[in-house]
Amino acid sequence: MSQDTTQTSTTTVPQKSFNFTFVVVSAGVAVLGSIIGIQLITSLGITPNTSIIGVLIAIIIARIPIRWFLQFRNIHNQNLIQTTISAATFGAANSLMIPIGIPYVLGMPELVWPMLFGAGFALAVDVFVLYKLFDSKLFGSNEAWPVGVASAEALRAGDQGGKKAKLLGLGILGGAAGAHFGVSMSAFGVAFIGNIWALGFFGVGLLSRAYSDPLFGVDLDALYVPHGMMVGAGVVALGQFVFILIKSRRKAKVEKAAEPSPHASPAQVNPGPSAEVDHQYTRNDRDIRNAFVVGGGLYLSGSLLLALIGGLITDLSIGQLLLFMVFAAAATFATEIIVGIAAMHSGWFPAFAVTLIMLIVGILLGFPPVALALLTGYVAATGPAFADMGYDLKTGRLIREGMSVQQELFGRRQQLKAGIVGFTVAFVVVMLAHDIYFSQDLFAPVNHVYAATIESGISGEVGVLLLLWAIPGALVQLVGGPKRQIGVMFATGLLILNPLAGWAVIAGITLRFIILRLRGEESQNTMYTVAAGFIAGDALYSFFSSLWKARA
Repeated sequence: MSQDTTQTSTTTVPQKSFNFTFVVVSAGVAVLGSIIGIQLITSLGITPNTSIIGVLIAIIIARIPIRWFLQFRNIHNQNLIQTTISAATFGAANSLMIPIGIPYVLGMPELVWPMLFGAGFALAVDVFVLYKLFDSKLFGSNEAWPVGVASAEALRAGDQGGKKAKLLGLGILGGAAGAHFGVSMSAFGVAFIGNIWALGFFGVGLLSRAYSDPLFGVDLDALYVPHGMMVGAGVVALGQFVFILIKSRRKAKVEKAAEPSPHASPAQVNPGPSAEVDHQYTRNDRDIRNAFVVGGGLYLSGSLLLALIGGLITDLSIGQLLLFMVFAAAATFATEIIVGIAAMHSGWFPAFAVTLIMLIVGILLGFPPVALALLTGYVAATGPAFADMGYDLKTGRLIREGMSVQQELFGRRQQLKAGIVGFTVAFVVVMLAHDIYFSQDLFAPVNHVYAATIESGISGEVGVLLLLWAIPGALVQLVGGPKRQIGVMFATGLLILNPLAGWAVIAGITLRFIILRLRGEESQNTMYTVAAGFIAGDALYSFFSSLWKARA
């Protein structure tokens, strides 16, 4: 494709290389995304999704009547821009600024730079693992990834106009209006897109957390019920992943042994139209194994590097050092998988809560404060970028719908490059700007939670509670199976105190059933577009209201 194309058809493909203008514009929006992320995470403790903001910026850039910007009229290049700003926002705020704030709050400023490089390394591995696992049996491109659907619908509406644009616009207005009155319209919209089983248990978890205390006098958080449930469900979820790999490998061997001979009849070779037709994954079992083996090895290497540059080698015995390395690697891998599952099914990811769980386990293992500070930062760096890149690749998959496998893989590689630009710029911005924020006592609020937990320690009673509640969490996840992920999603709901979100999810699922019953499956696409508008409207309203509050 020429660099000055004016096509907006979704049948085009992304440009083959990032020219000078493309890199400059991408870097510029990445700086903007990084600043937005840092500002909001330190002032309000939240990082609103900026994918929709990236879509709007890309569409605006495409309308600039200068030859250099004509390439952005291509919907695929607009997607690369939204990928860049989204990566920069989450990378700067969640994966870098939060980790380096932990040792500073604990009075260990000398660990900020070791933590920054350790977090940057973990962030890079996080992105690598997601790229290798996306559109595999574990993280299929055919799964919900609701935020990615919303971004894709926004891009399509801007590209195609007409009825789709009107439906999206109505959804955006509805989403913004609901958000203004405190209704979680993103949760409402997700209910029309995600897996009903996963979202149903997510909603039940939200409502259970909200009303267990006022109705029954039981504070689930004080009893560590959400934390224990997530530990149990997370362990089983990882075990289910391993089981899927083993099962797929056995199935491949059986199929290979049963391959028809060259002299087999056509009826033996072709099972006929009744054969089951599944989603064709672009990642195979070998890609999954490579992601686990290479990713696990890299996380282990990173934990060793962090221990060395953080000075742990002088504070820990050889046995403790080995335990730290292995646990840090396992915790980061488990965190990104759990966060990825939640993001894939619901559009929400409990990164802070899962990191806190890993911190509590680290305390129970007896690590000293310095090791706990580095461990928490290392774990906190993973998960958000994993989920965010999953959303972005889902967006790309939808706008590349109908293309060949080769074109899909090519477009996905271009998105990876765009994400790398965003993450690299985020690292540089955080490296240069963190002193300005820390000197003004501006930290992510969750940093104080982590610090207080490290300083106060955890009693043995908490360990018993975690183990006790891990059992039902594991059972729920086991019964639901790897496809529904109801254990992880129920625990995710329990970790979030937001009753309106719970009611919104239940209401959305109920309305979805009614519409499908009355209008049939043909109404599904319309629901997707309007639901994407709800999510986008909520995101836009939350984004700009957050900026206003931060300014005030």
